[in-house]
Amino acid sequence: MKASDLMVKALEAEGVEYIFGIPGEENLDLLESLRNSSIKLILTRHEQGAGFMAATYGRLTGKVGVCLSTLGPGATNLVTPAAYAQLGAMPMLMITGQKPVKTSKQGRFQVIDVVDMMRPITKYTTQVVSGDRIPSVVREAFRIASEERPGAVHIELPEDIADEHTSAPLLAPSAVRRPIAEYKSIKAAVDMIEAAKSPVLLIGAGANRKLTSKMLREFVDKTGIPFITTQMGKGVLDETDKKFMGNTALSSGDFVHRVISRADLIINVGHDVVEKPPFFMEAGGQKVIHINFETAAVDPVYFPQLEVVGDIANSIWQINQSIDANCKWQLDFYSDVHDAYIEHKQASEDDDRFPVLPERMVKDVRSAMPKDGIVTLDNGVYKIWFARNYPAALRNTLLLDNALATMGAGLPSAMAAKLVYPERSVVTVCGDGGFMMNSQELETAVRLNLHIVVIILRDDAYGMIKWKQSNMGFNNYGLDYGNPDFVKYVESYGGKGWRIESAGELKSVLEKCLAEPAVHLIDLPVDYSLNDETLNVQIRDLSAKL
Repeated sequence: MKASDLMVKALEAEGVEYIFGIPGEENLDLLESLRNSSIKLILTRHEQGAGFMAATYGRLTGKVGVCLSTLGPGATNLVTPAAYAQLGAMPMLMITGQKPVKTSKQGRFQVIDVVDMMRPITKYTTQVVSGDRIPSVVREAFRIASEERPGAVHIELPEDIADEHTSAPLLAPSAVRRPIAEYKSIKAAVDMIEAAKSPVLLIGAGANRKLTSKMLREFVDKTGIPFITTQMGKGVLDETDKKFMGNTALSSGDFVHRVISRADLIINVGHDVVEKPPFFMEAGGQKVIHINFETAAVDPVYFPQLEVVGDIANSIWQINQSIDANCKWQLDFYSDVHDAYIEHKQASEDDDRFPVLPERMVKDVRSAMPKDGIVTLDNGVYKIWFARNYPAALRNTLLLDNALATMGAGLPSAMAAKLVYPERSVVTVCGDGGFMMNSQELETAVRLNLHIVVIILRDDAYGMIKWKQSNMGFNNYGLDYGNPDFVKYVESYGGKGWRIESAGELKSVLEKCLAEPAVHLIDLPVDYSLNDETLNVQIRDLSAKL
């Protein structure tokens, strides 16, 4: 058969549902092969949007998301999504075109070394040099992308190779069982936990797996040990639980850091070094158990005393089977911290000032969203407020990026979430800066008849950098801009626009948007002026009293 047909059949054999992207001249053979395929092509308005959608598909499903671009400028537009998926541990395959490699009459026009370009930001990158190699190349790419730690892979399919004919057979996926931790390390972990006075469980990005979530739930229910989360560990356990002590959204000084400082043992599950350190170890201080798929990367602030290496869910299950739940741990202080954290959080959630405070905005979004509703975030200072104040009850119901922390991913992520879970409510919250970086994907969302809600937090500036600029003593310069009329903007694409003019309107408008299928956009003026007082002074002063 034609090599491009074999490529599509190999993708079908891997269970690919969607390919997100923008084809070019060099992809036309592959495009024709897709035309009669079970795979649905999702045509986007920018390759970056396609990459973010593919990465989010991988994040939500655990299966490899696939995106497509042409050569040269199309391929370079996938660099940011590649880094997004690689740092965020999201399984994603990028397929890019290329000029003919056997005979070419166009010289170097649009030709760059895409394989070498992708090498530092992927787990695997290769050029297909023969149609016969397609089955093994595709199988290897999917294997590497999805194995722990997941990430980005890349295949370049040149135009003349796609047009070849081949009789190579497909390769079936092999059965894989991850290694499990040895008994001695499990026993050592159990002994350390039972000997501790005030243990605490820390849940990181690597624990965000379905079976791991189940095992951790059983562990907390059996032992009563409280838990905290990193930003990308949110929702692994229900954060409305009274044993939830908070999220490490701030680097230090928050209520959750009082829990960390009081703990004599941190059970660190799924720690990922791409996230900002959730705590800082000191020589002679608290002990740390590292439970992960891989060994710990040791640095000056992280040097665990015990490493339990293997399948995380199995490790937690083994520990839970052996541990004595009747240990006399001293956990009363943690309850006091939890109550103080909730009291402070609630104090500002009903503030009526307008433009709206981020605390009020987060509370109203949480109130309007069902338990399984999905909120995706772009990147900005509001991410701290969502991480800290938005209790996620289920895995992957608050999608934020604490790895690459790129702007422009919020809207494409919401679109992918709605494709994966069409029955769920999906909202994306974007700063006006990040939204405009991929705002053209509104047309894609309308064309696909997706029911999503876009909340734009408008402050007419790159607000997070402006906040940092002020904190560091610099003059206000270079970060203010103008915006379009966002209501008219979304309406021009065929969506529906809403303009909020008082703090009390957001919740009711959001509920209307969630009830009416359409692409909705809410223009919400936001006030970040109290961030410094609240985050850097008030919270630190209050938590220091505990």
